[in-house]
Amino acid sequence: MKYADTWDLDAIFPGGTKSPELQTKLHTIKEEIQEYQNLIHEWNFVEDKSKEPLKAILKKQETIGKGLGQSGTFVQMWHDAYMNDEYANVALGQVMDLSSEVENLSIAFTKKLVAIHDEDWQSLLQDPELAEVSFALNEIRDQGKRLLSEEEERIITELNKDGLTAWSRLYGTAVSIMTIPFTDKEGKTTEFSVGQAMNRMYADPDPEVRKQLFENWETAWTKFAPVFADTLNHLNGYRITLQRAHSRENYLEEPLEYNRMSKETLDAMWTAVANHKQPFIKFLNQKAKIFGMEKLGWQDVDAPVALGDVEPPRFTYDEACDFVIENFASFGPNLSAFAKNALENRWVEAEDRPNKRPGGYCTGLPEFEESRIFMTFTGSPNDASTLAHELGHAFHSFVMKDLPTLNRRYSMNVAETASTFAETIIGNATVANAKTKEEKVTLLNAKMGNAIAMFLNIHARFLFENAFYEERSKGIVSEQRMNELMVNAQKEAYGDSLSSYHPHFWCSKLHFFIDDVPFYNFPYTFGFLFSLGIYAEFLKNPNGFEDKYIALLRDTGSMKVEELAMKHIGVDLTKQAFWEAGIQLMERDAEEFISLTNDVMN
Repeated sequence: MKYADTWDLDAIFPGGTKSPELQTKLHTIKEEIQEYQNLIHEWNFVEDKSKEPLKAILKKQETIGKGLGQSGTFVQMWHDAYMNDEYANVALGQVMDLSSEVENLSIAFTKKLVAIHDEDWQSLLQDPELAEVSFALNEIRDQGKRLLSEEEERIITELNKDGLTAWSRLYGTAVSIMTIPFTDKEGKTTEFSVGQAMNRMYADPDPEVRKQLFENWETAWTKFAPVFADTLNHLNGYRITLQRAHSRENYLEEPLEYNRMSKETLDAMWTAVANHKQPFIKFLNQKAKIFGMEKLGWQDVDAPVALGDVEPPRFTYDEACDFVIENFASFGPNLSAFAKNALENRWVEAEDRPNKRPGGYCTGLPEFEESRIFMTFTGSPNDASTLAHELGHAFHSFVMKDLPTLNRRYSMNVAETASTFAETIIGNATVANAKTKEEKVTLLNAKMGNAIAMFLNIHARFLFENAFYEERSKGIVSEQRMNELMVNAQKEAYGDSLSSYHPHFWCSKLHFFIDDVPFYNFPYTFGFLFSLGIYAEFLKNPNGFEDKYIALLRDTGSMKVEELAMKHIGVDLTKQAFWEAGIQLMERDAEEFISLTNDVMN
């Protein structure tokens, strides 16, 4: 079947970022915010114990949230797909201003929740409508106890626009004007966008192409590094100041709270990863042997492997879409039907063209109760996996769409569960469909890319961020020192198994510069291993498992991860045993890859 590889943005707001309909929507939201302000101002629980004012506030909050979400998502989508649209930043500024107003009012609302006496609060939660969202309300109230005065919080919110958020936006602006040159064998030089260069550098089968791109890549990031060093220092310095103001003693408290998980769970996960790296280092060493190298360079880690006459598999976008739909069906009809609907209705922006930002993501259009996916499809197995990954995110939102909005606010780590689960289905399907040993080797290599990313690359990111925050808490960290911290982290995470490292990786990875979520990286490893545990349960008893899986996803916004895991799969996340079981599933793939390649080469 043929699938369009671009978004239908006009279906949201026709006319782009200057759309009259968008401006009408923003004006309506402004009026709704005034009504929200009046409701909060008039609510006096001491004088009126009725539950109805609280319900009215929550309903208005939901309406405004959906409107801002719809508008902000549209503008961000347009900006990312057409980074040369200068007006996008103007429209984003309008949304930010409205969001700041809502945030200020929500602080006032939270303050009133905190002021309610505990006995009265428990009485409020006896109401069936409020009881249904009690987890979220209790969470808001507990977090509200950290807040400063309303005036102080209002000032912080205003400063965030030109502080935390502004530094993050600066990074995006700088990356949008960067180019990476590449000279082909005919001597023709092409200026790639960052996203195009990254895709080509990691996926091209020619080691000389990868080497040239990596050298040019590092040169480009080195040139911009002073700007990005300032950006990261001030972004995280600003965040550390806010954390201290809100009585957080350690920089990990906020991300752990955000991800609804304990330090014990985080430590158990990383300890299990650190203790079981040898099979993955052996995999990298075997890959180097296949390439005729003593050790892999940084740019070679994700390179495709093709033995004999086997060519690295390539997909057209249409083929990838059909493959995903077909193999999702092997898990369950709901996931497959959902993916088919999303792909047929242009929920995905996948065209490979200039002026797009790098990377991929899934975002929501709350007024449509739909998701949208951003990526750049170049035909590699990794691109097919990315498509499945983002569709997994979208499915997660889809199965929760009939829940109260407050119960849909799942944390990032469990969000990655649905996406990596979908990737696992596709990865296993590609390997199972292999017709020869040589083809299976190629597909196993692509599948192992996830394990290397989750257990080595992301571990390096975590080690770097931990070290950076430790030093940034004491003062500005120089560009040279950041490079040292980055290489040290990479060597530790990869067991010093590479011939070259990426000192400016802290520049090139968007995740370090995201303003709203500190320590953006470790939730990916959590989600990957959590999804493997769920997948292992599916393999034990596949009949009717999709219903159990959907039930787990629907609970992700209304409990902590330790409770979620115990309720649905009966495991203790604070113990290493659970994490080790997931790692061992990937160890088998590493061992099979080594065994098969030894057979083929011998």
